[in-house]
Amino acid sequence: MFEKFVFEDPQFFWLLLLLPLALAWYVWKRKRMTAELRISSIKGFEAGSGLMGKFRPVLFILRLLVLTLVITALARPRTVDVSTRTSSTLGIDIVMAIDVSASMLARDLEPNRLEATKKVASEFIKNRPGDRIGLVVYAGESFTKTPITSDKSIVLNSLEDVEYNNVLENGTAIGMGLATSVNRLKDSKAESKVIILLTDGMNNAGFIDPKIASELAVEFGIKTYTIGVGSNGTALSPVAILPNGNFQYGRVPVEIDEDLLREIAKATGGKYFRATNNEKLEEIYEEIDQLEKTEIEEFKFYNYEEKFRPFLLLAGILLLFEILLRFTLFRSFV
Repeated sequence: MFEKFVFEDPQFFWLLLLLPLALAWYVWKRKRMTAELRISSIKGFEAGSGLMGKFRPVLFILRLLVLTLVITALARPRTVDVSTRTSSTLGIDIVMAIDVSASMLARDLEPNRLEATKKVASEFIKNRPGDRIGLVVYAGESFTKTPITSDKSIVLNSLEDVEYNNVLENGTAIGMGLATSVNRLKDSKAESKVIILLTDGMNNAGFIDPKIASELAVEFGIKTYTIGVGSNGTALSPVAILPNGNFQYGRVPVEIDEDLLREIAKATGGKYFRATNNEKLEEIYEEIDQLEKTEIEEFKFYNYEEKFRPFLLLAGILLLFEILLRFTLFRSFV
């Protein structure tokens, strides 16, 4: 409630320093504020001072409250409602090409390579509010899961649905995945066009050579970041399908064509990364996020509502109440 409450002229609060001075003056002058009678002895006066006389300081307290409320009103309290609107001055169109072959179920990343990739990619998408993003998946062949769009909820839902299945031919068609991504971006009018291609293997399927696909990316001015996913040595990976349909896992050597991925990245002006664990994969996407920044122009709209009137109204009521008490109940004591 109070986080939107501001004071336009807070310098008036310095006047509150006068209140302690007024209090000190009242205490010092208190005995002289009533009439005095000097007599030689007070033995004839049995009763003490009246009850109303003891409540006389209430009038002064009311006066201090009135001054406090007036000073607060002078500081112009008001509430502010801020609304923002952003517009991208330099938009970036991004296509994320993700390998969904059976080897992406390897468990050298937790819980496996594919799920770890989906989690990190999801955070990356959420951090790109000003960009359009598309999604391409590939194994032995490739297809567009989501065309480039500014609706992040569509991309995130599509990413959540990505999983290994036997709809795509098994294998790793890096050239096909890259070519499909280029096809999604070639007609884009964005200032910057980027592909993030992730794989855990070597190009062993598809009818488009990865080098040809990278040349297409260069021709259309598309920068490509490549990511090799997999630990060094061996990894617990699917090696067969059991009669019940589940995978049988075994130790399999991790083979990533890093030379090819480096060549694609270098030719297109991108960069190659190697993710050997979950933490490294997160760092890679964070680095790409920093490398490809979108310039955002933000407009803020402020709606102010003045709140000094209630303070002045309350001050007026208290002042009238103090005057009423002074000339009625406390008339004989003031």
